[in-house]
Amino acid sequence: MSFNSAANSAANSAANTAPPRRPLGNTGLNCHPLGFGCYRVIDGNSAHEQALRAYLDRGGNLIDTSANYGDGLAETMVGKVLQDYPDHGTVLVTKGGYIQGQNMALAMKQQFSEVVEYGEGIWHCIHPEFLETQLRRSAQRLRRNFVDVYLLHNPEYYLEDQSHKGAVDDSHRKEFYRRVREAFAFLESKVAAGELGWYGISSNNFGHPESQPTATSIARCWEAAESVSPKHHFRVVQLPLNVFESGGALEINNENKTALDYCQSKGIGVLANRPLNAFQKNSMVRLADFMRPGEAAPAREQIAAIVEPVGKMEKELHAQFEVPLFSGLEGGIAEYISKMLPQIQSLAHWEQVYYLRLIQPIERWAMECQQLYGEHQEWKQWWSRFVEMIPAVFEEAARYVSKSQQKASDHVRERLLQAGYPDDKSTLSQMALNTLLNLDGLSCALVGMRRREYVDDCFGALTLPSFDALTTLGRFALMQAQTPPGSVQ
Repeated sequence: MSFNSAANSAANSAANTAPPRRPLGNTGLNCHPLGFGCYRVIDGNSAHEQALRAYLDRGGNLIDTSANYGDGLAETMVGKVLQDYPDHGTVLVTKGGYIQGQNMALAMKQQFSEVVEYGEGIWHCIHPEFLETQLRRSAQRLRRNFVDVYLLHNPEYYLEDQSHKGAVDDSHRKEFYRRVREAFAFLESKVAAGELGWYGISSNNFGHPESQPTATSIARCWEAAESVSPKHHFRVVQLPLNVFESGGALEINNENKTALDYCQSKGIGVLANRPLNAFQKNSMVRLADFMRPGEAAPAREQIAAIVEPVGKMEKELHAQFEVPLFSGLEGGIAEYISKMLPQIQSLAHWEQVYYLRLIQPIERWAMECQQLYGEHQEWKQWWSRFVEMIPAVFEEAARYVSKSQQKASDHVRERLLQAGYPDDKSTLSQMALNTLLNLDGLSCALVGMRRREYVDDCFGALTLPSFDALTTLGRFALMQAQTPPGSVQ
């Protein structure tokens, strides 16, 4: 993330000057402007745990997780780490609604009502029967009897599913908000029982135009909560917000107000997710720098150096057993990776294909070898060394892919400066975060700080000067609307 010496200095300064905490709507909770997002965080990964501890040690206090992050392992890690921070004033946010992994097995057994079978391996449900199991399991993994904030996680799957089947009409929207109301009634009962503080919704569609069939409305969710109780506890929403996906700040879609303005008027706390991962024209744009200033772009010749350790080990194995090399290629895994990397278009693309096209095929090949040579001590020793070595190769491959994206990052930086962002020589990720932190009505920006250096970089944004972020976002959006498709990848 951070390669700028000035930015690193700012990060160190931020460590010594904690920013004032912001009110999370009118919940009475106060949160750090940067939240620790737990998507792709799992228990057992020491780097993830170290990053969370670094975040807390710097004064961060809002952690956002979910039952389906790492199939529960994100909540497990958070629960474990927080045992060492009993008096930290942590605001813990978790979510429920997805049926995947362990929850899929549970749903097969219990057959919950109103399940949205969206696709193979991905179902969704916000029925009270299902939420009862989710809140209980989340609390157990988090090692808590009380959850500060509980969010329905992307309930718009119901509308998206209806859209795939045909047109979404008023009857579908009416049913959607009926389901939201029933979920709210259940969560209100959990507040009364002392198990929950506040509740709300995390929706990717809160920033969409009202005319979009699958758009979700905070105003209509508020109406649903009001119908449950005039003293309801619906006080937190979460939505994507970044320089490309700025609908939450710019789109008039809630009783003639934007999502941020409407939430301010109702005392609803707003959490922004994906501040550095923007979906733009059917592709993901990482709002981060991938190279040091002046560093040369990666050349294809570097791929040979990346895969060299793999090639050496494969030759050694072939010399011992004459094992058929991976995928029938003369150069085995090393050759396979060498041919694959130039085809990868971005880091997001790498992450999409990494498991299916690389991990799974290697695992199948290893299983075949295990069947043939599993009794040999030499094979066991070789495989043990290979498993220890290959993660570093994959990490270097990902770094190679990411560096090829620096031109896109430079283009985004140039556009932000043209839109009015003050030129403070900060990293792109800090510029993107500072833009959000200067929006009225935003309580907290959730960042996937999975490494300690990411924490350092993000906290550097806290010392940057304030500016008119809303005007800059509007100009940036206008510039993007005038950009031919494919110009920013």
